[in-house]
Amino acid sequence: MGDRVKLILAALAATAATTVLPLAATRPAGAAAPTQATEQFTAQTPAQPAEQTSEQATAPDPNTVAQVNVLTADAVMKAGQAAMAEAVKQKQRVTVVIVDRSGVTRLVIHGDGAGPQTEESARAKAFTAAAFGAPTSEAAKNAQGANPSTRDIPGTLFLAGGVPVAVGGAPIAGIGVGGAPDGSIDESIANAGLNAIRDGLS
Repeated sequence: MGDRVKLILAALAATAATTVLPLAATRPAGAAAPTQATEQFTAQTPAQPAEQTSEQATAPDPNTVAQVNVLTADAVMKAGQAAMAEAVKQKQRVTVVIVDRSGVTRLVIHGDGAGPQTEESARAKAFTAAAFGAPTSEAAKNAQGANPSTRDIPGTLFLAGGVPVAVGGAPIAGIGVGGAPDGSIDESIANAGLNAIRDGLS
């Protein structure tokens, strides 16, 4: 091999040595030798901040968003069906209505043979129970006399037959029943619905 070729090869070897040695110096002791491209990329990439968990990334600000308790759809159906089953057992033609804490209707079951007025009666009782956090038979005691009172609030009905659904003492829904010849019967039917889901409220 000629002297010119030997000099070229020696120059190439020297260039390779100066390229690899600095990279090897940045590699931790005992670590496997990566490729030159990987080592360069690692050396030039800045440290990344710890990745947030999905809970941290999506948790709303409690000063902006309020977390409230609501009945699940399954619980609403269970309570409504239990109330209607009690009505059938007592041979009463009633309507059962369940509303949430805001008074929004979640469920209406118009029983066979129940009159057209029973739905509005049941809804108003459910609304009243949810609004005042008390059975309508109890709330009626504070709506007596000729002077203006809570009975003048639109949408309320202070007749027995509405019961609140509460969690930790705070109402989250109301169950109302209308159609029985006596309000105490309506209320017993509403309580049957409440009792069906009571264990899941604590």
